[in-house]
Amino acid sequence: MDNDQVTLLDFWASPAGMRVRIALAEKGVKYEYKEQSLRNKSALLLEMNPVHKKIPVLIHNGKSICESLNIVQYIDETWKQSPLLPSDPYERTQSMFWANFVDQKIYDLKGKMIWTAEGEEQEAAKKDFIDCLKLLEGELGAKPYFGGETLGFVDVAFVPFYCWFHAYETMANFSIVAECPQLIEWCQRCMQKDSVSKSLADPPKIYNFTMKLRRISENV
Repeated sequence: MDNDQVTLLDFWASPAGMRVRIALAEKGVKYEYKEQSLRNKSALLLEMNPVHKKIPVLIHNGKSICESLNIVQYIDETWKQSPLLPSDPYERTQSMFWANFVDQKIYDLKGKMIWTAEGEEQEAAKKDFIDCLKLLEGELGAKPYFGGETLGFVDVAFVPFYCWFHAYETMANFSIVAECPQLIEWCQRCMQKDSVSKSLADPPKIYNFTMKLRRISENV
């Protein structure tokens, strides 16, 4: 597959995009990166993802794949080296379950609520967020990675949020390491891998980005 044409349409701060970057790096896949504007969407993005018009989009030999977990699964099944999903059907469904849990509980709702809400609403979102993190910490258990001895599908789905933790903690005045120390140890373990550390954004830069978004939302 050396002649494959692979392009990633992405935005630097997107945890969903970071997932795809990690997966591509784990597989050693060379690709062209095309940074996208979220406000002025490119003609290519609109063409390749006409339904949701969102990043990330992977373009493989002219065909587009959308939605980050779909993309990571596609990458795993297309490039067989360094598998991310288990071959066992039960373990595979469990990986998919927890990756979807991250999407539904961390990505879609709780994280955003922490930095956009205020007062009691923010406190409630913070409590729910911590509860979700503790459930994930329980699933991790004593394993080095969610995937066992090696980085797996759930690790790739979840670890991009590590670079957002600083923004969440600063805006809502809490400490994730105090609540979930084993989870932070897992994050730091993942960061020792080049595929992760070179794919995640700088936490202070993410914080500045969320502050900008918050000011925009307050002025709407």
